[in-house]
Formats: sequence, structure tokens, C-alpha cells
Amino acid sequence: MLKSETWTSLFLLMMLMRVSRVLSCHQTEYEISGECCAMCPPGSRVQRHCTEFRSTSCVPCTEGTYNEKSNGQQYCKPCSPCDSVSGLTVKLGCTLTSDSVCEPLDGFFCVDSSSKSCSAAQRHSSCKGGQYIRQRGTASTDTECSDCSSGTFSDGTGESCQPHRQCEAENLQLMEAGTSSTDAQCGEQRQDVSAVVIGVLVPVVVLLVITAAVLWHFRKYMIEKTNCLKNSDAAETNTEMDPMNRDC
Repeated sequence: MLKSETWTSLFLLMMLMRVSRVLSCHQTEYEISGECCAMCPPGSRVQRHCTEFRSTSCVPCTEGTYNEKSNGQQYCKPCSPCDSVSGLTVKLGCTLTSDSVCEPLDGFFCVDSSSKSCSAAQRHSSCKGGQYIRQRGTASTDTECSDCSSGTFSDGTGESCQPHRQCEAENLQLMEAGTSSTDAQCGEQRQDVSAVVIGVLVPVVVLLVITAAVLWHFRKYMIEKTNCLKNSDAAETNTEMDPMNRDC
């Protein structure tokens, strides 16, 4: 009976000693299978855990992976991709001891960020016609737009709205009124078509009337003169009138 109790006591003592060893691992060590193994330095990983007879075996992280802290891991973390499809570009490249640091591409802003890096970005909003850019987008904020006031316009690409062109002030005629997104269209002054037609036709008609009247009077005169001469010739034959006394 005593022998059995002795073995039990020894077993419990060994268990307490093992637990004590686990609890007493240094902060630069890690526990594995009841052993306190030395951690691998940053930029490396565990190739083989330590045993009672050998120390921890470490190897450097491969390209595209990293470990930023001392560790007891058998793997390195994959570097974060700065994917242009997601609107990202590399700010700081990945090293054996640090992850990639990503930032938004030009024209994008970050919508999901950690303390140092951006993991997702979105293209800046574009202002519509009739709006102006009140605040340009940055790497962390979207573009802010505002509507143009009455009498002004913008195609959405400027930081202010422009006043509509005043055709009358340029001695031009308004061809098309301006809108909130387009300027007014001006052209040369167009004369009234009816006034032009009247101005051209009236002198022509007057000239034709005068010409017709002159021709009519001339024709009448010629007819009367011809008749007069005929009558005078007949009278001269009958009365032997002196040609000097003719009235025609």
C-alpha cells in the first residue's frame, strides 16, 4: 500500500514540475509538447521544434512572405497584394519582417484601411453637368459636388460655375439659351426676311412701273405722230399744202 502511494506522489510531483516548466517559459520562448523552445527571430519561421536534446531550428521566410515578430510558427504570413484592379498601388514593398503597405491609385480613395495600409479603394465620384467640384477627392475622401446657381453653368469638371454668355452685350443674337450644363450660343444678328424682301422688291416694282409708263407714253406719242404724218400727207396731196405748214 505504501509503495502505491509513493508512485502516486512521484507522478503528481512530475506533473507539477512539467506544469511549472510550462508556466516558467521565458517571453522569448514558446511552449510545445511540454518543452520551452526559443522563438525564431523576425523574418524567419520554425523549421523544427526544439526537443530535450536540440534547440529550435529556424529558416528565413521565402519571398512574398514575412513574419514581423519573434515567433514559434512553422509558416510565414503571405504579403498583402496591392491590386490595381482594387484601385491600389504599392507604397512600401513587403520585406521579410514587414507586410506591404498599399495606398490608393490616383483618382481613388481608401474605403477600408488598417493603421498603416489601405486594403480597398474606390474611384472618386465625378460631378455631373450642372454641378461644380466643391471639394476635390483625396486619398481618404471622395469628391464633393454642388449644384450651379441660376444663370451659371458647368460641365462638372471645374471648381466653379461660369456665367452664361451675354449675347446682347456683344452685339450678337442669342441662338440657343444656356442651361445649367452648357453656355449660351450666340450668332450674327439676322435681319428680318420680310423687311429685306420688301426693301428689294419695292424699288424694282417702282422702276418697272416707271419704265412701263415711259414706254407707254413713248408708244402713244409715236402712234399719234405716225397718224399725224399720214393725215398731213393726205391733206398735202389734196390741197398741195406747204410742207413748212405741217403741224406734226
